[in-house]
Amino acid sequence: MSVDTQQVPTELEEDELRTLDAHWRAANYLAVGQIYLMANPLLTEPLRPEHVKPRLLGHWGTSPGLNLVHTHLNRVIKARDLDALCIWGPGHGGPAVLANSWLEGTYTETYPDITRDAAGMARLFKQFSFPGGVPSHVAPETPGSIHEGGELGYALSHAYGAALDNPGLVVACVIGDGEAETGPLAASWHSNKFLDPVDDGAVLPILHLNGYKIANPTVLARIPEAELDDLLRGYGHDPIHVTGDDPAAVHRAMAAAMDTALDRIAALQRAAREDGVTDRPRWPVIVLRTPKGWTGPAEVDGLPVEGTWRAHQVPLAAVRDNPEHLRQLETWLRSYRPEELFDEHGAPRPEVLACVPAGTRRLGATPHANGGLLVRELPLPPLEKYAVEVDKPGATLHEPTRVLGDLLEDVMAATAERRDFRLVGPDETASNRLQAVYAASGKAWQAETLDVDEHLDRHGRVMEILSEHTCQGWLEGYLLTGRHGLFSCYEAFVHIVDSMVNQHVKWLRTTRRLPWRAPIASLNYLLTSHVWRQDHNGFSHQDPGFVDHILNKSPEAVRVYFPPDANTLLSVADHALRSRDYVNVIVAGKQPCFDWLSMEEAEVHCARGAGIWEWAGTEDGTREPDVVLACAGDVPTLEVLAAAQLLRRHLPELAVRVVNVVDIARLLPSEEHPHGMNDFEYDGLFTADKPVIFAYHGYPWLIHRLAYRRHGHPHTHVRGYKEIGTTTTPFDMVLSNDLDRYRLVMDVIDRVPGLAVRAAAVRQHMQDVRQRHHVWIREHGTDLPEVADWTWDG
Repeated sequence: MSVDTQQVPTELEEDELRTLDAHWRAANYLAVGQIYLMANPLLTEPLRPEHVKPRLLGHWGTSPGLNLVHTHLNRVIKARDLDALCIWGPGHGGPAVLANSWLEGTYTETYPDITRDAAGMARLFKQFSFPGGVPSHVAPETPGSIHEGGELGYALSHAYGAALDNPGLVVACVIGDGEAETGPLAASWHSNKFLDPVDDGAVLPILHLNGYKIANPTVLARIPEAELDDLLRGYGHDPIHVTGDDPAAVHRAMAAAMDTALDRIAALQRAAREDGVTDRPRWPVIVLRTPKGWTGPAEVDGLPVEGTWRAHQVPLAAVRDNPEHLRQLETWLRSYRPEELFDEHGAPRPEVLACVPAGTRRLGATPHANGGLLVRELPLPPLEKYAVEVDKPGATLHEPTRVLGDLLEDVMAATAERRDFRLVGPDETASNRLQAVYAASGKAWQAETLDVDEHLDRHGRVMEILSEHTCQGWLEGYLLTGRHGLFSCYEAFVHIVDSMVNQHVKWLRTTRRLPWRAPIASLNYLLTSHVWRQDHNGFSHQDPGFVDHILNKSPEAVRVYFPPDANTLLSVADHALRSRDYVNVIVAGKQPCFDWLSMEEAEVHCARGAGIWEWAGTEDGTREPDVVLACAGDVPTLEVLAAAQLLRRHLPELAVRVVNVVDIARLLPSEEHPHGMNDFEYDGLFTADKPVIFAYHGYPWLIHRLAYRRHGHPHTHVRGYKEIGTTTTPFDMVLSNDLDRYRLVMDVIDRVPGLAVRAAAVRQHMQDVRQRHHVWIREHGTDLPEVADWTWDG
């Protein structure tokens, strides 16, 4: 459908048109003021250079379009009493969203010193992108925001995540035409195949085509309209076009488009909820074409600006030094007629606020944008129900993630009525052994189904799409609006969302410093199908580096866990699902794994984060250990225990201590991470001067980075993944990377003083076994019997 500004039948009365335009002009004035002014906010005197900020920062080009959307959202929210949230994809248009928050009053309610008068307006202007002030983006500091938009690509997936299980919510999502060129945004259009019109809310995408990015035209703005329509219809949307540069005509067209879209959304939801229609809805999308930098300077220094890429950031860049630029800025600001918009005290006039809804209906005041106000405790059952029996260490095997799946099934069942828990992942729920959840909820799916399909459910809360970006965006939007979830992913491919988790950690770190932001449920990753059990898929699937990436982030917001067996995984998962305002990364295997600790032991060990496994070593308590065998990760733990067993057999006089680390941040100094150990605790565990052979799940240099300031660091030798991989056997993976039990025994012999000569024959035997393994697997295609059939006999 096209709503052309040249021929629009409109029901807007002239009075309403006038008030809408007044609100829009006021927002535009405030947006320009934030970019430029530090004094004289109402232009009560001629503009002088000292009224202008010395550094001009911000993005004007998108702001008038965002202001138009905000104004018209206000209108329909108030008229229809809508529960609404808006995702501002062009988050760099922060001046617009801040302006609207100030106009509607939520900014002053949140920050009482930014009053709705001339003094408050001056502070609003000066603080913008100013030292000690606020960021230029729609940041966590902005009321009503759950999406900063600093990195483009995630607006639409965040919007859908917010709409999931929010049946009364309408989520508008402004997508800039630059963002529309990104891969994550392109994939997220398919989210409408997962949105349940019965149990979920609605998403109204608003594709804002102003024609340009920073310095180039945008693809979707330059293709023929018919081609764009075909694209959007192919995605499953019905487009509604609003095009123009005459404000009155665009207001009428935008009002008609909003009414048409919301009428259609209501009809689609009514058909599904009341009439039982099960056809996949074709949801509306608004395509808004307005000039970049609309209402700004048409020309600067003889070059066109409005409607071009030159309007992207600061159209007049030399206002303090160039009198002509200063004159143009004053003319620009006065073109909005501020005296009509603000009274003599600087407060918005009633006409300006006529379209603004009240209370929590205001976009800046919706509790959905402060999800911690809505979040409820997750009903987590007692872990004893799922615990595996461990009469003695290493006597039984279980698939840890399959055991966790039973817990998640019950969590999914317990939240069936309240619908505030989702499991997301890229087509890997069953592959990662979590398929028990299907007994409580199928996989969300609104597209065609066939008889051969399994577990597809129009009302399902398991989300699978082969786009890690979309999975992450869905879950972030879901968490930020007050719900809970878990992201299950192959370890090697979670790297796809490296930059997305960057943004989320930064968001969490900032919100922790905002007392009005309530804590939200943590973003929980379960990384399985990990590096040491991707022997069948080969080198491309072998990468444990996500942990390194996460541990570079704010220590207050990130946690990384390596549970070595099923019971420790249950304990860690329980802790993560209960936590708030963290990014928790849990790395656990899905293949059969020895059970080392009972549930009670596991809970104590996980609470400790790192500890001595006395039953695994050969210390007798009468002297210090000769060597410490440390491990973090399920496979490294197995190899360390196998090495300890070999040492007991071949070098029984050696005092060996075995230390298992679940919480890798425990290695950090206590002053650098809340979970870190002080030096006394660390030295007591690892010793200050004895050799430490550390078998680690990931890249070995991470351990060195975490522990480099410890007294015992010069004596610490780390084995881990060295980027050596191929399609091979499981044990060949560890052997090729020198993480195997035989290499660990050799390391002990090499590093414990006096053993090199005394235990030379043992070392030679270890080397021979490694060589025999190399020949064996190439002949038989399986691991050595003593490895494949190994059991713990401690």
